[in-house]
Amino acid sequence: MSASTTSPRTVICVGDVHGYIAKLESLWSNLQATLPADAFAAALVIFLGDYNDRGPHTREVIDFLLALPARHPAQRHVFLCGNHDLAFAAFVGELPPPPDGSPFSATWEEYIHNEEHEGWFRGQGYEGMHVQGRRWGGVIKERWNPKKGLPYRGSIYDAQPTFESYGVAHGSPDLAKAVPEEHKRFLRDLVWIHEEENVPIDTDEGRIICNLIAVHAGLEQSIDLNEQLRVLRTRDTRVPKVPMLSGRQDVWNTPKDLTGKQTIVVSGHHGELHIDGLRFIIDEGGGYEDKPIAAIVFPSKTLIRSTE
Repeated sequence: MSASTTSPRTVICVGDVHGYIAKLESLWSNLQATLPADAFAAALVIFLGDYNDRGPHTREVIDFLLALPARHPAQRHVFLCGNHDLAFAAFVGELPPPPDGSPFSATWEEYIHNEEHEGWFRGQGYEGMHVQGRRWGGVIKERWNPKKGLPYRGSIYDAQPTFESYGVAHGSPDLAKAVPEEHKRFLRDLVWIHEEENVPIDTDEGRIICNLIAVHAGLEQSIDLNEQLRVLRTRDTRVPKVPMLSGRQDVWNTPKDLTGKQTIVVSGHHGELHIDGLRFIIDEGGGYEDKPIAAIVFPSKTLIRSTE
């Protein structure tokens, strides 16, 4: 595609927040201070998902995000669904129903061998809950997460801080009553993919115009691309575990079907920064208390971080 001849709209992609309101406020202030005022005021801002868990202030984070359209009316805001957000939505009954009318309990079978180890939720309402909601609200028997070098916070999803941010104990079915309706609507409306045309990006060969795909974890190498896009666009909740929202290995690179098509693929999820050509992973924080939230700005590919 040819280089842009007009002033491009700024596109900002924000990594995983994970309940850290002070980091989010700091990042937003740094974005506003760093970018030209007109570029920031009219930016497309894509949040890459995982707003809850691990950090202590999920409720405040969602309040902040909900207030953005009124604070910055010329911006466009896109809120992607992360694997943690999907699980939170599942627990409080805000996932879209399976398109074929099947019950959410049909999602349990594939991972039922993990039920005892992960301590899946068995309280009020579990019979009609998607498997990820049961995992999220459960109580994991292990107390130490060897991959993170930290203790688990309630469940395999580290969901205890989210429950507590709404004033209820971890695993309590009362969370569904404690979460405000506007927060439930936020969870219900999260998109699984965002596709944007005509996004400029600066390269060593000059500025080019690309399509952009934003999805929380990335796109799979071993699953047909059209099938992945169908699942993501339709938010197909028949799928027990959506690899494009929760995968770790096979979602790292750009699918072969997109090779040479000048498509930016950007995601969070992986707890690190990774930039390889048009593949961007923006999650420097990873939900760790001592690491910043990062954002990338197109077309310049400038990285901006929280400094709180």
